[in-house]
Order: sequence, then structure tokens, then C-alpha cells
Amino acid sequence: MRILVSAASRHGSTAEIATALGAALRDRGALVDVVEPHDVRDISGYDAVVIGSAVYRGRWLRPAKDFVDAHAKELRRRPVFLFSSGPIADQDRPVNSPYDVFTVRHRTGAREHRMFAGKLDPEGLSVGERMHVRMSGGRVGDFRDWDAVGGWAGTIVDAVADEKAVSEDEPRPDVETSPGAAAGSDDAGSEAAGSSTVDPDTVGTEGGRSAEPGR
Repeated sequence: MRILVSAASRHGSTAEIATALGAALRDRGALVDVVEPHDVRDISGYDAVVIGSAVYRGRWLRPAKDFVDAHAKELRRRPVFLFSSGPIADQDRPVNSPYDVFTVRHRTGAREHRMFAGKLDPEGLSVGERMHVRMSGGRVGDFRDWDAVGGWAGTIVDAVADEKAVSEDEPRPDVETSPGAAAGSDDAGSEAAGSSTVDPDTVGTEGGRSAEPGR
């Protein structure tokens, strides 16, 4: 099982969540690549993709949304999981709820979206960002729940394994060969030479296997 984890981070907190998630997925037996969105060129080799983003002013960051735009068709062919991260206010309420995640879920066919509490360090913020956080009531500190991140990794691995099992169990068209067409049969050779009748059951079977449905 090979999984791609790609997250857009503004100040590094969300990137650290992606790294921790990748490590937890590996602990559960998956082969994992953690790559920033702008460095991903091809996702065809992955069984599943996890996309994350920091939330700023109620939106996902542009690199994450550009990633979705660039790979939307391939994303819909395999399991996709989304996560967001941002500061929290009183009663652990997210300061920024990403209202554009609905669109991302629709475009990717994502299975689910998780919202993780993030880290807020005023020293790394611009003047405008500090003002926004102050007005929204964001709490200073690191509120990331690493147990929740690790637990989600188990959910992802189980979901991808279940889908692979179902996909592998789906029946495929059998390739049937008529007895007279066996190699080395004198009857088959004489019949082919003396008859223009073609057995419809033996036509086009070589290329007739359909691709397994995927996401």
C-alpha cells in the first residue's frame, strides 16, 4: 500500500502534522511519501492520497487548492482524505473553519475531512496576522493532538486496505478458448482453412479485460 501525504503550510505547523501522519502510516505498514504540493508531479503510483492545508481567513492555502486543480481527475480514481489545521479559540473552537473544503471534497470525491487544532506562535506572525488572530480570539500555544493524528492514520490504512480487497475480488471476464482452437490440433487447422465462420466467443478476447474501477 503506497500513500502520498501532501500539505500546504503557512508557518510550518501543518507541515509537521503531515510529517507525523506519514510516520504513523508507516508504522501501520504503508509505504508513504510526504511531499509539498508544489513538488508533486504525478500521483498515478499511489493507492491513496492525503491532502492537507493550514486554514487562513476561512480558506485553504493556494498551493493545496492548486494541487487539487492539477490532479483532480486522478484523485477521483483513488481514496482521498483531507485535513485542515488552524488556531483554536475558547472551548477548543476552531478560529477558522474552512468553508471551501466542501468544494475540495466535491472535486476529489474525498472520503472524509478532519480538522486538527494547530499551533499559534505570535513571534512568527506578521502584523496583519497578529491583528486577525487577536480579533478572532485565537489562543497562543501548541494545541496539536498527536494521538488524534496517529489514530486517524489507522483509519486511513484500514479504509484503503478494505477498498483494495474489494477491488481485487471483483470478477473479471474469463477468456474462453474453443476446444478446436487448441495449439497443435489437426481438426482446428483444417476447420480454419475450410470455413469462413468465426466463433464470436473467441473474437477480441485478448484485449477484452476491462480496467478495474479505482478512485
